[in-house]
Amino acid sequence: MHQDSRKTPRSSVSSTPSPFVTERPDSGYYPTHALDRAFKANLARMTAGVTPAGLTSVYFEWLTHLALSPGKQVELGEKALRKSLRLGQYVSRRMHDPATPPCIEPMPQDRRFDDEAWQQWPYNLIYQSFLLTQQWWHNATTDVEGLPPQREHVVNFLTRQLLDRWSPSNIPWLNPEVTAATLQSGGKNLVDGWQNVIEDWERNVSGKPPVGAERFHVGEELAVTPGKVVYRNHLIELIQYTPNTEQVHAEPILVVPAWIMKYYILDLTPGKSVVEYLVEQGYTVFMISWRNPGSEDRDLGMEDYRRLGPMAALDVVTEITGQSRVHGVGYCLGGTLLSIAAAGMARDGDERLASLTTLATQVDFTEAGELMLFIGESQVSYLENMMWDQGYLDGYQMAGAFQILRSNDLVWSRMVHNYLLGQRQPMNELMAWNADITRLPYRMHSEYLRHLFLDNDLASGRYQVEHRPVAIQNIRVPILAVATIKDHVAPWQSVYKVHLLTDVDEVTFLLTSGGHNAGIISEPGHPGRHFQMRTQHQGEPYVDPLSWRDTMPEQEGSWWPAWQEWLETHSSGKTAPPPMGSERFPPLEDAPGSYVRQP
Repeated sequence: MHQDSRKTPRSSVSSTPSPFVTERPDSGYYPTHALDRAFKANLARMTAGVTPAGLTSVYFEWLTHLALSPGKQVELGEKALRKSLRLGQYVSRRMHDPATPPCIEPMPQDRRFDDEAWQQWPYNLIYQSFLLTQQWWHNATTDVEGLPPQREHVVNFLTRQLLDRWSPSNIPWLNPEVTAATLQSGGKNLVDGWQNVIEDWERNVSGKPPVGAERFHVGEELAVTPGKVVYRNHLIELIQYTPNTEQVHAEPILVVPAWIMKYYILDLTPGKSVVEYLVEQGYTVFMISWRNPGSEDRDLGMEDYRRLGPMAALDVVTEITGQSRVHGVGYCLGGTLLSIAAAGMARDGDERLASLTTLATQVDFTEAGELMLFIGESQVSYLENMMWDQGYLDGYQMAGAFQILRSNDLVWSRMVHNYLLGQRQPMNELMAWNADITRLPYRMHSEYLRHLFLDNDLASGRYQVEHRPVAIQNIRVPILAVATIKDHVAPWQSVYKVHLLTDVDEVTFLLTSGGHNAGIISEPGHPGRHFQMRTQHQGEPYVDPLSWRDTMPEQEGSWWPAWQEWLETHSSGKTAPPPMGSERFPPLEDAPGSYVRQP
């Protein structure tokens, strides 16, 4: 039954209990447990949601194994001596020949010391010494006998973060760019930077968006592709976009975005909108817009998101269009949910999907990149305490872990630019979207972390839909998996594993330049874009990801046209555009709707 915007009965949100989460007693049932929860919940707010217990145990384990490895200790002593001699030789040669090359080069992605001023005395000695020290600590935290690989990765990563905090680029009197700006402006850069610190602090504590985000408004500058909200339930609004071609491809497209952020990353601005592009190519496009949950939604689970999300939307899309087949498109976590839904549909004989496109999506989480460094029993339990207290995980709390993953880009370089040089980085539409934070319900996020990240139930055939397990292997529709080369959230090698999990006649893998967000928003004409693409048919031998990347020809430009051609190949022809809504599902309001505007 169609539900309108007036009210959705709370009891209808979850008609069946989650098959995953065991009901726990109320937090006040055991006073001692309640005390633990309250203490850890408040502590988590001061540690950006990262557990100190887990970090302490990792470092203790590393120190213990290092103490039991006298050979490794001797090796580290020798390395320290060799690096000292190496630096001394560089200084000696540099005194006689200013053109002497550095004794150590930064990693390709490290842009901190690119400015020519770093090559002048004494700054060259300062940054070279720092890089050698950083390299020594890498040696100290790797190849320690007996230390499990996952723990080694954690201690190495965290040590790198601590060293980055004390990089000479972050210290005003050791950074030549800052000292030069201070001398030239008479210290005005530091005054401006301090004003920026105060302004950012005030906005942060009051819940205001970052400076410049107020210039971007949903429905005005962002998310402006014309359309109508044709369905609404407690969890989603479904947007049908207005066609602008005389005929459309028969099969409509249903897009399932991630609910970690707002949907309009896929409808950013004119010219940079996936939705706009698909509509211009003659597709009927429907988009799910997720509701931003509050404390009252703490018990919404993954099954609620599947049932009230893609499954409810599929019912509406097929009725409005009169088509029995739909192209499914899922982005990030939305792609994981759509894959779960597709596996459940395949198990139950539901053949409404014509194809499945996943964008920066993982279905196997054994190699989920550096984000896995924060996902362990200690960390998940820590987050659960914080979420139990407030009923959800706030987006600002979640952002802490993502910032740590790219601290040089998202924390320290911003600090130098905004606070030491006193220069604001101009806000763009992607940054404004990134600042539009959402919340995650307690139950859903706990299930997601435990049953996908921790236990990898989906790839192992243990994930349950309606109390019965599903398997990605059961999906039989053509799959296009898009990955991005610089993805810190869904590493492309992890996305590539779809080849090992499916038995479909064809799996097409597309690897594009860029990161998790910018690589997907890769409109035609975007400078510097390139991609690789290949379809593997059933029966062909498996190619490992690195061999695939090294042998596939590189194509210049946006990957969107190649995707459009793939969709067209799996469509059945053209027809007249369907009506906007139907008698049962009439338009409720103009796009982008109400849910996307929820704070």
